[in-house]
Amino acid sequence: MKSSYVGAKRKEILTVNKIILDKDIGKNIRALRKKKNMKQDEIAAKLQLEGVDISRSTYAKIESGNRNVFAKELIALKRILNCTYEQILEGK
Repeated sequence: MKSSYVGAKRKEILTVNKIILDKDIGKNIRALRKKKNMKQDEIAAKLQLEGVDISRSTYAKIESGNRNVFAKELIALKRILNCTYEQILEGK
């Protein structure tokens, strides 16, 4: 019984550190970026200025839904894209 509790707590901790992989999130981020007429390399550069160590190719994986978005990245993207968390996280 105790090991399932530990497993549940571990999953909860991991969830705090990253948002579960979701293609809608990537699509939303891409749409918000395009609305701002920005290129992926511009977003990556701004993320780096926000203290997020990320390359353009890694950022592209987020947009394509092939990489999780970490909490620190999500917070910075919200500021860079001047949007709400709901706009980033809303599903279809």
